Amino acid sequence: MTLRKPTTLSRRKLLMTGAAVPLCAILTRPASAAEFTYKLATGQDPTHPVNIRAKEAADRIREATSGRLEINLFPANQLGSDTDLLTQVRNGGVEFFNLSSLILATLVPAAGIVNLGFLFTSYDAVWKAMDGELGAYIRAQIARTPITAVSRPWDNGFRHVTSSGREIRTPEDLKNFKLRVPAAPNLTSLFQALGAGPAPINFNEVYSALQTKVVDGQENPLPIIATARLYEVQKTCSLTGHVWDNYWILGNKRAFEKLPKDVQEIVTRELDRSAKDERADVAKLSESLRADLTAKGMQFIDVDRGAFRQALAKTSFYADWKAKFGDEAWAQLEKAAGKLS
Repeated sequence: MTLRKPTTLSRRKLLMTGAAVPLCAILTRPASAAEFTYKLATGQDPTHPVNIRAKEAADRIREATSGRLEINLFPANQLGSDTDLLTQVRNGGVEFFNLSSLILATLVPAAGIVNLGFLFTSYDAVWKAMDGELGAYIRAQIARTPITAVSRPWDNGFRHVTSSGREIRTPEDLKNFKLRVPAAPNLTSLFQALGAGPAPINFNEVYSALQTKVVDGQENPLPIIATARLYEVQKTCSLTGHVWDNYWILGNKRAFEKLPKDVQEIVTRELDRSAKDERADVAKLSESLRADLTAKGMQFIDVDRGAFRQALAKTSFYADWKAKFGDEAWAQLEKAAGKLS
């Protein structure tokens, strides 16, 4: 009798076998044994640190709860666009969702206060603020909605402008430059203040919008530019660092409160642990990706960030946003970022 050699699947082939197959669907015990089976949706490519660390957290949660809670991970907008998923996590169709502050601000305006232009100059300043009073203030505002922040903030990195044509070297180069932004009012107003033409487009449509020249450029952190392969449709990357952004792991409040207290504590503990790991991953990637993306044909442009900040300060940008956020929120921001207006 001839024994057949076991069939093996590459990771790429496995991912292609079904768009809605969760990344961490392998169980150590039958799915029917889980007391709670929840979904965690993300918008990032499976290779992004968000998904790698989220999978690790889900595995640890399953083990620490003795299989009572099974969290299946659905990366790369498998369950819908970011705006669709925000609705789903609000109504409980998805129990957990990883979302940028920029888009969360459409529901919780205070979440977007960290995404104003040229606030933070270093990660030390970022995490002092987000793990301190500013982060606590934002979490309290999130808690006023049907969702809750179930861990410390994760890192989305500092955002930079890329282009397929015009090189962005000075603030003047942004004049009438059409670029994709998320559906986030603060980014739209930032680039409008600098004279650009921002076009809100969901992330799952960005590559095709760049490929077909619907927009001339976009802005994102380097890990997103790399994992989404945007270097294939963009020639230059200007290191503007114009906005720092974070991810919140959001939970449907009713679904999270259904979990026993000890399970809730395990979820938060393990997601916090993965948040620290993911922060280190993104910081390390941001240092190494310049060389990697250069090797793939992308040209990097070092810009004078101070010139962009000065150009922004000459507009009503900060004063307008202070009026929208209010004195309490603005006071929390200036504690972390210094005097802005």
